[in-house]
Amino acid sequence: MEILRGKCASFLDVSGLAERIKGYDNLHIDIGTGDGRFVQHRAQACPNDFVMGVDACRENLTDTSRRVSSNALFMIANAQALPFELCGLATQITINFPWGSLLESLLVDDAALFDGLGMIAQANATLDVRLNGGALAEAGWSFEEGASQVQNVLAANGFKMRTAEAMSISELKMFPTTWAKRIAFGRDPRAVHLRGE
Repeated sequence: MEILRGKCASFLDVSGLAERIKGYDNLHIDIGTGDGRFVQHRAQACPNDFVMGVDACRENLTDTSRRVSSNALFMIANAQALPFELCGLATQITINFPWGSLLESLLVDDAALFDGLGMIAQANATLDVRLNGGALAEAGWSFEEGASQVQNVLAANGFKMRTAEAMSISELKMFPTTWAKRIAFGRDPRAVHLRGE
């Protein structure tokens, strides 16, 4: 799989990855990681966990990946074609404020995405998905219907979903992603947290 540090890309095989993650309590994979701020924050807050960020756009990751913690790495991959090297590794998966093709895949029950999520997850892995009203509107869905649709799709794919929780503006301001801040101060600050396992 292709990994990135600053502007330098390299490839990591199964044995190389196993060496990197050896000794960590949990392995957290953030899908559609954007600029990587969430991964860096999580890695610093949880030094006993190994945190990976996956995104198809390398340009957004250049700055954060340059100063990445030793318990984190960034990989370049499409969410609908996750690297086989991740098979069975994730104890926690997050998808924070998806838009574009990633959000569309969640809404339409895209087999490529859900096969990949199933492939990377350990048996008792947790999944946290955070959605926002603006992205759902751009995808042609109302906030309520879109959130309900994603919740139902996740449940149909075997995740035991908890009750959806609205995110307040103060929670968005505190959440460690660039998008959360933009949502909090934007025209449509509605957001919801979907959690399953």
